[in-house]
Amino acid sequence: MQPIKEIKGTALPLDRSDVDTDQIIPSEWLKKVERTGFGEGLFEEWREDPNFVLNNPAYKNSRIIVAGPNFGTGSSREHAVWALTDYGFEAVISPRFGDIFRNNSTKSGLVPVVLSQADVDAIMAEVKKNAATEIIIDVVGRKVKVPAIGLETSFPMDDFTHFRLLEGLDDIGLTLRYAEDIKNYEFSRAAWLPTVSNWTAVEPKFRN
Repeated sequence: MQPIKEIKGTALPLDRSDVDTDQIIPSEWLKKVERTGFGEGLFEEWREDPNFVLNNPAYKNSRIIVAGPNFGTGSSREHAVWALTDYGFEAVISPRFGDIFRNNSTKSGLVPVVLSQADVDAIMAEVKKNAATEIIIDVVGRKVKVPAIGLETSFPMDDFTHFRLLEGLDDIGLTLRYAEDIKNYEFSRAAWLPTVSNWTAVEPKFRN
């Protein structure tokens, strides 16, 4: 996971509410054992409709999704986040997110931005009108700017999530910050207790 300080680009207007994780990535894709390649299945059923917004070439290079309320509800599959990031999206703006989806997002480098319904409606209307509208998500300052409509507003983000996004720390990265402590603990354990086997081989993995 790379540090995220600012996301700047165009947005895809997904004017739908209650988009659940099964609609984001259908269940048949969960059979994959890799973490990559899920972008092909993103909104797969909806993309069968040639008029679905993701099929519109005007939004081909969008890095942000602007969506209705309750984005990411449903089952707790991480694959929904992986599908969005694999396709190229870096943030989703919505008035409200499913709690588990939101937590999964922050652990995988997808920024969930909560704005008021009025602000989301204003951004949605502008993006529908002009696909080239630039949106700036200032993660450092926890602000969203849309110069075309004179919008600048803050969004809530707890300090711990803010820290891990700025530092690019997923759960593994957070653990690796304590690699030296883990190593010292393993070496200090009594010989008769279970321990990490062949620490010499394991240690480089903790340090990468």
